[in-house]
Amino acid sequence: MKKYLSILSLMFIFILSGCNNAPITAESTGVWNHFFIYPFSQLIQLVAAIFNDNYGLAIIFLTIIIRFLIMPLTLKQTKNQEKMKKIQPEIKLLRDKYSGKDRETQLKLQNELMTVYKKHEVNPISMGCLPLLIQMPILFAFYYAIIKTKEIALHNFLWFNLGSADPLHLLPILAALTTFVQFKLSTSEVAEANPQMKMMGYVMPIIILASAWKLSAVLPLYWIVGNVFLTIQNVVLQKIKRKTASNSF
Repeated sequence: MKKYLSILSLMFIFILSGCNNAPITAESTGVWNHFFIYPFSQLIQLVAAIFNDNYGLAIIFLTIIIRFLIMPLTLKQTKNQEKMKKIQPEIKLLRDKYSGKDRETQLKLQNELMTVYKKHEVNPISMGCLPLLIQMPILFAFYYAIIKTKEIALHNFLWFNLGSADPLHLLPILAALTTFVQFKLSTSEVAEANPQMKMMGYVMPIIILASAWKLSAVLPLYWIVGNVFLTIQNVVLQKIKRKTASNSF
């Protein structure tokens, strides 16, 4: 649950960041601006130039590339989660055995747990926030580069201007739908057993829809591409999981 609350919090930060869209330049001050956002802004402009100043294609291309680059972290975390599910009965037995709250008992529990993790090659650190913390600077910098690169707002893509709200409101609707589908695919098993998480699956798309309705069209475009990528990734992972399970019998 904490993982998805973190994602929801980050989404609010993304939405609020749209209000602070001062253009990024080489003269922008601050470590974050100069060493993270500005290089991404330059990269967007470079790729757009390759695509004949098509900033829409540049955003789509770079979003896919960045998602591919951070995919190993996601796959590693997913693999660890699957291993963790398998050893849950063993962990439960240990927690029942060392149920005392005194320091000595808790130390014994931690030692036993580490032995189990080592035996099954499970990395408890990868189960927590570390993969998310590694990914976030990349995603944050790219996101801020999108909203702070003034050249983007000067170009059109398909039926809309990248710097203005989609006049047909198709992008906000697609962003909400892809958010819903992506969430359902990535949390289906867990959400069924957790009413709060299941409710979040309906709240998140509404937040996306409401925020993207008036934001620059480039932002829901970015969300859509990211959601579609993650959806395809989840579908492939589920197929691999089912194939592996069937081969084990």
